[in-house]
Amino acid sequence: MHVEKEFGSTLDLGRNLTIGLLDHLGKAIVVGHYDNKVFPTEAVLADQYGVSRSVTREAVKMLTAKGLLIARPRQGTVIQPTLQWNLLDKDVLRWLLERKFSLRLLRQFTELRVSVEPKGAELAAQYAAYEDLQRMKAAFERMVRADGGDGDPTQADIDFHVSILFASGNPFYYQFQELIRTALMTSIQFTTRVNQSMPNIEAHENIMKAIFDRDPKRAYAAMHLIVNDVLLTIHAQEEADKRAL
Repeated sequence: MHVEKEFGSTLDLGRNLTIGLLDHLGKAIVVGHYDNKVFPTEAVLADQYGVSRSVTREAVKMLTAKGLLIARPRQGTVIQPTLQWNLLDKDVLRWLLERKFSLRLLRQFTELRVSVEPKGAELAAQYAAYEDLQRMKAAFERMVRADGGDGDPTQADIDFHVSILFASGNPFYYQFQELIRTALMTSIQFTTRVNQSMPNIEAHENIMKAIFDRDPKRAYAAMHLIVNDVLLTIHAQEEADKRAL
């Protein structure tokens, strides 16, 4: 279904109107389209997008569940502060990528990574099952092939890191996979542009070898080295940006 956007051109909501409206409104909220504006009522949204009130009601309900909106007495539906958003939700993370690049956001992503991923590698060295190790090996082999021009190096790198979260044997670590995917997507683009280099195959192999050798301390150190290098690169860029002001 095609309708006129509030901010120009046409919008295809797709076959599932609720999901289409959810995606459009969620992205608009996250990128700041509604900053300093009153969020429309369900009736206004229904009229604006040419959909039923039940569609807008369900989309607003889903955005509320993701922490982006809240209904307040005598104020209607308002946008929540960023701190209230469910930043582990895959849709919210995807919408964050639609924002103008933010070095601050990338630093925050990476600060969490440096807290989570080394420990995940340490746990993987202790608890990874055979199938976990095979998944990790397959992802690493895709990295090697992609490094030679066969395949997508970014996706292979992301799959490798996520495979370690699964190998940790801790279901709470699994829950970070969407955040890690989003953080890595942004991080790899940034470091490739700044350092003019692709992911370090040898450094990733060192992580895998430590996990296969069941050496938790070595696995932790190898993963910490990779993620902390990204953090150092971000800090260097932040300092360069300050000097340029």
